[in-house]
Amino acid sequence: SFNGTVVKVYGRDVVLPITEELYIEDEHAYNHIWYRIGDEGFAHSAYLQPVYTSYNLPVFDIPESGVLTEMTIPFMPIRLGPGFIYKPKRRYYYGTTHWVDQIVQDENDGIYWYRVYDRETQDHYYVPSYSMRVVPDEELAPISPDVAPEEKHIFVDIATQTLVAYEGDVPVATSLVASGWGGTPTPAGTFSTYHKAPSVHMTDGAGDAANYDLPGVPWVSFFTGNGDAIHGAYWHNDFGDPRSHGCINTPDNIAKFIYLWSTPHVPPDEDYLHLPGEGTRVEVVDNRS
Repeated sequence: SFNGTVVKVYGRDVVLPITEELYIEDEHAYNHIWYRIGDEGFAHSAYLQPVYTSYNLPVFDIPESGVLTEMTIPFMPIRLGPGFIYKPKRRYYYGTTHWVDQIVQDENDGIYWYRVYDRETQDHYYVPSYSMRVVPDEELAPISPDVAPEEKHIFVDIATQTLVAYEGDVPVATSLVASGWGGTPTPAGTFSTYHKAPSVHMTDGAGDAANYDLPGVPWVSFFTGNGDAIHGAYWHNDFGDPRSHGCINTPDNIAKFIYLWSTPHVPPDEDYLHLPGEGTRVEVVDNRS
């Protein structure tokens, strides 16, 4: 309960054991999920991201065009060179996706490092290969390719903060979302997912003064030319209330489903596809009074 006694306050990037998930009604208007944290007490789920620690063997067959990877540990600092002696930069977080174009072995300790290319900054960074999973091509195959593209559509209700994906009249996916708020609302209207990318470094372009600077945003299905998109969100776990800069935040699994289910299909070896006039229909309705 929010009225319970506060027993401890944790800062950012502390890994805690979630030992139970509880659904508590009447405690929060839209997010009823609480977590038991070991034997310490309970915490609301809004700012706790469920993560796992899964280590990976290095993949040596990296094509020149690169491969898509996914972070499979809670977080990892990126570095300016392939070794722990190099200066760490920001952190990459669990569930983020990144393009790897090279694997390099550190001569000092034998650890293999992936070189990550950041399209936004046009820089290369390095992460230990054990922290990243290479996403196999078969995992990027389109979902329901036998369904006619015109039978697929996505409905987003801003008032209820819900998303539903339909095949004809049949809902095939539904989720709470977090749409735009304040001065950056999600636009209402009819759009299409005509450009898509499996990994995007999203920022407002203000450098060190940026309101948001988020590398590795996963499974991005853009539906406007202004950057509005349906995508995963690794920086919060609080769906059901507007809180984005115009995009539609969803849980990662929903974003991945929409990305693979909607058209056009992005080939596994491409980091971005832009096909104006194509894409799955997206209807955004805002009936708030």
